[in-house]
Formats: sequence, structure tokens, C-alpha cells
Amino acid sequence: MKIDLNGKHAVVCGSTQGIGKESALALSKLGASITLVARNEEKLKAVLQELTPHDKNDYIVADFSSPEVLKEKLKVWTANHKAHILLNNTGGPKGGPIRKAATDEFVDAFSKHLICNHILVQALYPGMKEEGYGRIINIISTSVKQPLDGLGVSNTIRGAVANWSKTLANELGAFNITVNNVLPGATNTVRLQSIAENKAADSSHLDYKEILTNMAAQSPMKRIAEPQEIANAVAFLASPAASYINGINLPVDGGRTKSL
Repeated sequence: MKIDLNGKHAVVCGSTQGIGKESALALSKLGASITLVARNEEKLKAVLQELTPHDKNDYIVADFSSPEVLKEKLKVWTANHKAHILLNNTGGPKGGPIRKAATDEFVDAFSKHLICNHILVQALYPGMKEEGYGRIINIISTSVKQPLDGLGVSNTIRGAVANWSKTLANELGAFNITVNNVLPGATNTVRLQSIAENKAADSSHLDYKEILTNMAAQSPMKRIAEPQEIANAVAFLASPAASYINGINLPVDGGRTKSL
């Protein structure tokens, strides 16, 4: 099986680091042209230089704390561009027990994740429909299947995104647009490092390295994933080879999640 994305254009969010960046690089290597989306223009320019050269590669500077600004920037972009692939990927909300979460934390996370995802889909799916090809992929979390301790706000919002995604899959499948979720387990990203640091700060007997060791031990593979491993799943779901995979939650967690 050959996975070829020549002639396809991908919009990749959160693409200056971690899973987003590695996904952009993976899609680019398979032949897709790329639009990077993130809030830091200097970092966007740096990643742009790492992509396989293509005259259609570009970027959009957008901060997901301002959904209306994102909407306006997409309106400008879609006036002259179409996308075949959308990767929704946003840094998760801070950790902590749900009983201590302020209501504003839920509103902020809902806006950055579900609302901005929805704005992106509404802007891009008409072009996918015209092209007869669409792949919408959402990076969420294994908390969709099994809530994670100490990530109360994240667990709540990720579940909302998963149900939004499944509903979209039901509506868009007839247009050859698939909608799927990738659920990373513990992955070597800045967010994971932040979670481990916070847990170590709250612990009276475990340091940062011990926290990471414990995270790795929860997977049957006894290690933490690298972002490239998540990106490989994204690349497959974005390809024509995944044409009949729609509306799923795909854990990429080394088998950590206990449910089927």
C-alpha cells in the first residue's frame, strides 16, 4: 500500500511543536502542501522552512483565545484556497481536580477547543465538498474513553469534542468527508512535561523523573510515545487508504486504555 498525498492541501493547527508539528512534517513528506496554524509567527516561519518545499505552503497566525479573529482570518484564506485535510489540534487546559476548577476554565477550554474546531470546519468543509475529498482529524485524548486523574476540565471538554466529531461524521460522510479522532496516550510533548512538573510539585514523595517513569509504566509497552508516532496515525487517516474509516476514536497509547 502506497500512501500518497500529492495534490492534497492540509491545514494543521498547533503546528509549531509536538504532535501538530510532527503531523505537518509527516503530511508534507507524503506530498501534501501545508498551511500551518499557530499563534507565534516566528515559530511558524521556522517550521515552514522544515517542510518539503512546495509553492502552496503557507501559514496563518491565529490565537485560539480569539475565535472571532480566527474566523476572519479563515474568511480571507478561503477566498483563494481550499483544503482537503484539517487537523484540529490545540494545547489542553491546565490540570487539576474538577471539584476545584473555576467555571471560567470550562468556558475558556470549550472556546479554544470545540468552538475553534467548529469555526475551522465551517470554513473548510465547503471546499472539501467541492473537491470530493475531505479528512477532518481531531487530536483529543484517551480521556474520551477513560477519564484521567487530575485532568478534570480536559476530561470534560474532550468528551464534548468527541461527540461533536461523531455528529459531524454522520453528517459529512455522504460527501466523502471523514471525521475521526486520534487519542494520544502519554506523549513526549511540552504539555506532558508540564503535567509531570505539576504532579511532582504537588507530591510529597515523587520527583519529576519518577512521575514520568510511572506514566510510562501504565502502558503495556512501558514507554512514553514520541510525537512522530501519533503523527503516523494522523497521516494514515488523512490518506485515501483510510477512505472507509469514519467516526472513530483511535487510541494511540501503547495499549494503556483498558476499554475496548
